Amino acid sequence: MELEGKKILILVETFYNEFEFWYPYYRLKEAGAEVTVVGSGSAEVYKSKAGLPVTVHTSADRVSADDFDGVVIPGGYAPDHMRRYPAMVDLVKGFAQANKLVAAICHAGWMLVSADIIRGRKVTSYFSIKDDLVNAGCHWVDQEAVVDGHLVTSRTPDDLPAFMRAIIAVLKEG
Repeated sequence: MELEGKKILILVETFYNEFEFWYPYYRLKEAGAEVTVVGSGSAEVYKSKAGLPVTVHTSADRVSADDFDGVVIPGGYAPDHMRRYPAMVDLVKGFAQANKLVAAICHAGWMLVSADIIRGRKVTSYFSIKDDLVNAGCHWVDQEAVVDGHLVTSRTPDDLPAFMRAIIAVLKEG
């Protein structure tokens, strides 16, 4: 299995996009990675935009980037809730500072802005948050998946296959 021995966090909060959470969750497990679901600490179970529940393993204040190989941030409206919790923002920043995988899709770019890790970087996102990312100093492009070092970004659920190929490639390199 191509990611055996890799440990990955997936962040979650209320109103997450169910496709952007569950597709990476199962794809990473299929590849042999150990996947830990991390919430803000505001609940033990979070519901997606469609009401699909997910139970977290732990909260952001109880984990460290030092113990994992990467973090995946799904979109939906969850990133707007995630960035209200300093522990979640600091966790993402910790992965970036350690040159470990930070993967964000759709509205998850808001977490990259709050963590202040995209200045001078090439990224993509859902088109409606383009201005937020550009104002945070990135070079925004309209592509299905963008890799800039250990930073992987993508636009929408339709881009999930390319997003996951990019994530797996980055994890295999590092």
